Amino acid sequence: MKPKPIALTLGLIFAAGALYAADPWMGTWKLNEGKSKIPADTQKNHTVVYKSGMMGKVKITVDGTDAEGKPAHNEWSGKFDGKDYAVKGDPNSDMRAYTKVNDHTLNMTAKKAGKVTMSGRAVLSADGKSRTVTLNGTNAKGKKVKAVAVYDKE
Repeated sequence: MKPKPIALTLGLIFAAGALYAADPWMGTWKLNEGKSKIPADTQKNHTVVYKSGMMGKVKITVDGTDAEGKPAHNEWSGKFDGKDYAVKGDPNSDMRAYTKVNDHTLNMTAKKAGKVTMSGRAVLSADGKSRTVTLNGTNAKGKKVKAVAVYDKE
C-alpha cells in the first residue's frame, strides 16, 4: 500500500472514532436499580446499548426481564427524527419513535397497532455518565405504568 492511501485510511478511522466518542448517547448503559423506581410488575431493562449505524441511524438493543421475571430482548433501529421505526421483540410495541430535543434529551413514543402504549423522556446527566428515563403508559395487560429508570454508562 502506498503512503497516501494508508494515511487516508487511518484518517478516516480516527475521524469515525471521534464522531462515535462525541455522541454521549452511544455505548452500553446498565440499570442502577437502587436509584430507579420501577413497579414490581413491570419489565426491567437491565442493559441498553446504543450503537451508531450507517446513514445516521442508531441501533438500540435492550436486554432485561419481563413482568414475570423471564428474559426479555428487543431491538430498534432508526433515527432520532420523530418518525416511527419498527421494534423487534417487544410485546408492548411494534413501532417506536425518538426525537432528539437537544444533546442531552430524547423524547420517545412507543406504539402497538398504531396506538400509543408508552411515552417518555431520557435525559443525560451533564457529565454524560448516567441517564434517567421516565416512562408513562400502559403495559400488555392494560395496566397504567409509570417508571423512572436510572442507568450508568459502562
